[in-house]
Amino acid sequence: MVATIDIETADGVVRGRRGHRVARWRSLPYAAPPVGDLRFRAPQPVRPWAGVRTATEFGFASMQHRAGARIGPRAYQPTSEDSLTLNVTAPAAPSTGPRPVLVFIHGGGYLIGTSALALYSGARLALRGDAVVVSLNYRLGAFGYVDFSAFGTPRHPFDANLGLRDQVAALEWVRRNIAEFGGDPGNVTIFGESAGAHAVLALLATPAARGLFHRGIAQSPPADWALSAEDAAIFARRCLDALGADPADAARALIEAPANDIRRAVDRTSDAVLSERPGLFPICPVVDGDFLPRSPVDAIAAGTAHRVPLIIGTNRDEGTLFARFADKLPTNPRRLHAMFDRAGAEFEAKVTAAYPGYPQPRAAVRMGGDYVFWRPSVTVMEGHSRYAPTYAYRYDFAPRALRLAGVGATHASDLIPVFGAADSPVGRAFTAAGGRRSLLAITDQFQDNWLSFARLGAPLPHWPAYTEDARTTLIIDNPTRLSHDPDRAKRLAWNGIRVPTLT
Repeated sequence: MVATIDIETADGVVRGRRGHRVARWRSLPYAAPPVGDLRFRAPQPVRPWAGVRTATEFGFASMQHRAGARIGPRAYQPTSEDSLTLNVTAPAAPSTGPRPVLVFIHGGGYLIGTSALALYSGARLALRGDAVVVSLNYRLGAFGYVDFSAFGTPRHPFDANLGLRDQVAALEWVRRNIAEFGGDPGNVTIFGESAGAHAVLALLATPAARGLFHRGIAQSPPADWALSAEDAAIFARRCLDALGADPADAARALIEAPANDIRRAVDRTSDAVLSERPGLFPICPVVDGDFLPRSPVDAIAAGTAHRVPLIIGTNRDEGTLFARFADKLPTNPRRLHAMFDRAGAEFEAKVTAAYPGYPQPRAAVRMGGDYVFWRPSVTVMEGHSRYAPTYAYRYDFAPRALRLAGVGATHASDLIPVFGAADSPVGRAFTAAGGRRSLLAITDQFQDNWLSFARLGAPLPHWPAYTEDARTTLIIDNPTRLSHDPDRAKRLAWNGIRVPTLT
């Protein structure tokens, strides 16, 4: 028989599965299904239920292209608008006191991804750190990050920043309920990778998130993603055009159109913007002056973001994954030139001079990855360190298989050690040509630092805080070392570059 475990939440009793070492609850609703008249609305409270709700299997992934919800070699999670759920993993053994809570926000460019990916289960983190790990779904793409609010009506009003609002609602659920799962609602760390890392920074800048978390970890954030209200309105209008909807009747069309029709129209429009304006990513939070008053980088620089301890870093070879498998970033000379064309020729000359070998492909790929991820992360390190403890890292480790493949320490490769997945199929592939012992050692480093930070608010003592004077950065490699102001010439060359706009 499968052992189960029942927990009484504020909304009703949920039944999870108790294993030998961990207990898991899957697809717990943290908001009402955003369907029908709730489409494009802020998340609403869950309707309480009677009896016991079974929470042993995953439900739906958020609406996205089918390929984005791939969870195995031939397995795809079904998608639906009814996807506002989260998962909880906790040690099965009783605890002597409340456990620290880590809430993971998945990446995927705000377009794809799911919390059901086995990598994100968090079991090894929970066991190693005697912690509770939460992972969540949030609305993506058309349904989470396009601002259709200007096209709402009194009968069908629409809200902006829906994906960000979902994340706040999930954190509110954690505050209300996590103690019943053994977690400490007064000790919550949010962490994420890629778009999930950007979400961490966006939550830092979101007034409604104040007090819902106590520290943050941002792994490879495209930190300065944010649309102005003007750009968001232009993009939304173009999405309506792609849908074939009359702006005068847009509310009805957006409520009644099949979800996949809206998704495809927005995906096509996003692809067109990425082609026309390299470096501008239109699927992201909007500075609406209300829920998100300022962009994350501006709020952090001004000191108006939540002043909680922060770990932030990037991977040395961020761009290689995209140049090889998802070719939409400015990682070639043509796109880079188009991007610089908006900034000015003097910026292009200054930056390209800092990358020896440019315009050769390797230098262009490194430049594009630095532009999207490292450049704005340095801005966050500088700004946040003025107001709160900030710890900077760069992930340089690349086992031989990744070096032979030409991708090196590429985007998302740090997730393997963070989640302790060296024995997973992907982890074994990483070390098929050697490097397993090093990967295990780096896994220990990552997890011990992340868990120390989650429990105490600081990583292990050998990792000093970042300051603008020293710019001390932990270079995670074999061996790991400290570096002061790594890539200084590139940092100075990028100074002043901002993302392009639609206007």
